[in-house]
Amino acid sequence: MKKVKFGVQTDCIHYADEPERFLGAVTPPIFQNSLFVYPTFKKFSKALEKQAQNYVYMRGNNPTIEIAEKKIAKLEKGESAKCFGSGMAAITSTILSFIKAGDHIVSVRNVYGPCYEFLSSYITRFNIETSFISGFSTEELREAIRRSTKIIYLESPTTFTFQLQNLSEIAKLAKQRRIVTIVDNSWATPYFQNPLEMGIDIVIHSCSKYLGGHSDVVAGVVVGKKDFIEQIFQSEFPLLGGILHPFDAWLLIRGLRTLPLRMERHFNNALKIANFLESHPKVLKVNYPLLPSQSQYQLAKKQLRGGSGLLSFELKTDNIKEIEKLVNSLKIFRLGVSWGGYESLVLPVAALRKDEKTEKIQKELGLSPYLIRLSVGLEDAKDLIFDLEQALLQTRS
Repeated sequence: MKKVKFGVQTDCIHYADEPERFLGAVTPPIFQNSLFVYPTFKKFSKALEKQAQNYVYMRGNNPTIEIAEKKIAKLEKGESAKCFGSGMAAITSTILSFIKAGDHIVSVRNVYGPCYEFLSSYITRFNIETSFISGFSTEELREAIRRSTKIIYLESPTTFTFQLQNLSEIAKLAKQRRIVTIVDNSWATPYFQNPLEMGIDIVIHSCSKYLGGHSDVVAGVVVGKKDFIEQIFQSEFPLLGGILHPFDAWLLIRGLRTLPLRMERHFNNALKIANFLESHPKVLKVNYPLLPSQSQYQLAKKQLRGGSGLLSFELKTDNIKEIEKLVNSLKIFRLGVSWGGYESLVLPVAALRKDEKTEKIQKELGLSPYLIRLSVGLEDAKDLIFDLEQALLQTRS
């Protein structure tokens, strides 16, 4: 019988659930146990030999977590996936799996802040160096590569300013040099972008964002070829201990069921708000790659099937007090870190400048202190625009 190819929404709901395994339960049960027992010496011994394919201990495989992993691998069109206890656990474990002392990494500069700190500071204690580039030009990347380069780390679109990298060009160059390519795809999600199909080796997600979608779970995932994922599973995953817990995996599975529906709403809302902000006289600049006015619009149309609800803008002001006035006047958008949930959030870069260290990192990332990030939620777009409009009225240009 010919294998049927289902649509994304159907896969999100049904793929890997296998209710017959769990007494017909339409929602998979939560296996909240620390270990699995075996009836015989022989079966136990065989399971220990191949822990990547068996259930032995929580710091390994678990049926509930496995369902989430299979769903995400399917959506990202990857062979295998491994979930972690956070996005940063996924990032650090993956990077450490492919490098050793004396190796070199090339990374786009404007990546997630903690990831930038890991690459620029923490990892240097192991004699590993990272060169940071803008990511706009493949030629710039070519010039940054050394004989010792083992990883090209990407984030497309990037954090806060949402610049793109040409993933297919970079993947082609990396394969010629036998360099592993890793991309953080949290912004677009597998619903709007599939980097593995463009030749990228490994995709990482912060599942705390759109994959979970309800601001109630912290998790991360790595997707790629089976041998890459097994390499991470055999070393960094158990040794660093950044495991995902079954209940969080269950919440993640629940969130994945509505991913396509939510992403369409996020995208439609974000486009309306980006267009509103771009036409507002008090707004200097809007960053959203799927606006026709953006310099990388054609690349965005090529790589992305749509966009998320995350965008940023700058006011026509050099006074932080005006930014403070704006965010304090908002009624629906709430001040908070993270993004990708059902609710709308606002985060001004100025609020993050607590000390010299964070200010230094923001300068290195090229983030303006007047930049304001919006995570556009699932509310009615007209209500969100009204909220922004009334708050902008409170400010002076």
